[in-house]
Amino acid sequence: MMPEPLARCMEAAREQVDAALDGFLPRPEGPASRLAEAMRYSVFAGGKRLRPALVLLAADLCGGRRELALPPACAIELVHTYSLIHDDLPAMDNDDLRRGRPSCHRAFDEATAILAGDALLTLAFEVLVRPPCEGHAAALVAELARAAGAAGMAAGQMCDMSLTGTEPTAEAVDFIHRHKTAALMSAALRLGAIVADAPDAARARLGRFGELLGLAFQITDDALDVEVPSELLGKTAGKDASEGKITYPAVFGLAESRRRAAELTEQAIAELEPFGPSADLLRDLARWLASRRS
Repeated sequence: MMPEPLARCMEAAREQVDAALDGFLPRPEGPASRLAEAMRYSVFAGGKRLRPALVLLAADLCGGRRELALPPACAIELVHTYSLIHDDLPAMDNDDLRRGRPSCHRAFDEATAILAGDALLTLAFEVLVRPPCEGHAAALVAELARAAGAAGMAAGQMCDMSLTGTEPTAEAVDFIHRHKTAALMSAALRLGAIVADAPDAARARLGRFGELLGLAFQITDDALDVEVPSELLGKTAGKDASEGKITYPAVFGLAESRRRAAELTEQAIAELEPFGPSADLLRDLARWLASRRS
């Protein structure tokens, strides 16, 4: 169970981010109303709002202001949601369920889902150059672009698809998870540090924390795909194994995967040592993510 102080913090972050996202997203009006509907359907489908919460927590930790941290928090959630929409498409992972609801291309159609993902990705970068973030815009855009593009998430997805059905190896699963999941987690912490004008050493430590946290998070997700039914998971359970995906359980087995997730979590927490007790919420979040069952 999530510790009560962390639960309150995460709920407050979710409410703040959702209110801001509502203001950034287009209204379903006019000839392109279906596009706006699909964007909003996917963004407000639920989810933990983990990545935006990491942006806010990092900014808080480094002495930043929430009003500056909210736009990059929203931007990273827009990128994450776009990636889920495209991930679920028939040409990619071909999944009919996302966050307990029909995936975007099932609720609408494939063309609308593709355009909704494109529009969310584009909007993310527009958000980063608007006031009040214009003074940090170049650094924010560069950070998020690296994490989402050919050096990050897109590379991980390409590798995930191209190696499906091949012999799973530790090298392959590590590459996929570092790029597909950990890169965006690392960027979330660094975005928060950037808007707080944190020194380079703090940005680097938080980035390493995010990368290790992302690896532990994805290993846990891989394990949950094996252990938990679809109705609790919010997406189609057992799909990784049935499609021959390269996952940590496929390479190491469930017990060793869980052990590795716990080890990476402690390595992540060690990166927070210079921040002292001020980083306790991030420590609690890391431990909760590694132990979660849904």
